[in-house]
Amino acid sequence: MYMGGAEPGDGRRWMGVGRSAESDSRAAARAAARAAVRGAEPKLFIAFTAITHDQAEVLAGLREVAGSVPVAGCTTNGEIGPGGPRDGTVTIAAIGGPGFTVSTAVAERAAGRQREAGAEAARCVEGLGDRPHRVLMLLTDGIVREQEAILLGAYGVVGAAVPLFGGAAADGWRMSGSYLYCDDRVHTDAVVGIAIGSEAPLSVAARHGWRKVGEPMIVTSSGNGRIQTLDDRPAMDVYLSRFDAPPEAYTDAAAFQRFALPRPLGVQRRSGVEARNLNRVDIEGRSIGGGGAVAPGGLTWAMTGDEQSILAATDAACHAAVEGLGGDAPIGMLTLSCAALRTILGADGIEREGERIAKLADGVPYAGFYTYGEIARVRGIDGFHNQTLAVLALA
Repeated sequence: MYMGGAEPGDGRRWMGVGRSAESDSRAAARAAARAAVRGAEPKLFIAFTAITHDQAEVLAGLREVAGSVPVAGCTTNGEIGPGGPRDGTVTIAAIGGPGFTVSTAVAERAAGRQREAGAEAARCVEGLGDRPHRVLMLLTDGIVREQEAILLGAYGVVGAAVPLFGGAAADGWRMSGSYLYCDDRVHTDAVVGIAIGSEAPLSVAARHGWRKVGEPMIVTSSGNGRIQTLDDRPAMDVYLSRFDAPPEAYTDAAAFQRFALPRPLGVQRRSGVEARNLNRVDIEGRSIGGGGAVAPGGLTWAMTGDEQSILAATDAACHAAVEGLGGDAPIGMLTLSCAALRTILGADGIEREGERIAKLADGVPYAGFYTYGEIARVRGIDGFHNQTLAVLALA
């Protein structure tokens, strides 16, 4: 079990991280939450929990420690924290001390009304008062498609002045259903909003390690999270033609997914080119897609990279988040990486990713999880990513 953060009772703002690998779910949550409390006035507990735990018991153990303090969290494809990435743990981040205000909300039955659900969850920002620095953290059910619509709904409430940060809950690649917590209930098919107001700066950054291949492709038809055509031709064939793809990738769905995993689709946004997984393919209809949508008329690229470029992006995201604090020293970071990146990097690679994050955190606590999609919006109205590291730094 890890304990990290400010010294208890020193009267300062603080962030702490606790982690437990105990098999008893309630005991693990209780131990991790206690370890995460590193000062006075706890204001928020966020749990990142392995799908193998009993989620109701995790929430019960967390509530034993949190008392009336807001709690939130979700299941993962692996938990990130000091000591490296792990599976099977309950990893909890807590913040507290003077100058924090926290408000939470949950929108249920998100599938089919993603935009409305995003707006409902985002209304928790109304409870922050006049804090000069604010961020809206969103945790979503990673099985729900059209995640961008959730962000559009949230943006419609908070506007351009409040950055968005968060991730899509995972279930260890089972693809059968993830779980989310908000206060005293475990949810599925939901969006959890966590609004944080602060007297000191908060900074969001995201970077990926992928580079464009060839000329751009225009989305000429799409819907329901899939792209049917690129440049008025079957999307699957146009995408594969940008690489020296093996013949089986054209005819076998599993072979396509293996080939496409380290070759995401780049989508042009105001903030730059964002990466998208291609984990859904229709061999007969020749369409491709993932958890996010790309509207007709969108500009896309085939993309590629390697471990070196991915780890360089890890460095860049952490540096950018800390620099965004404007010279204030960070008290902690939330770090959300992608389940697909974990698969690409492999066991040794994610250990190296964890070492980079630990080095860049430079002694301050950090925690997060491997997601089914990352959320980071600082400018523009978009901000859903895949195969990206998203970082929230708190001063």
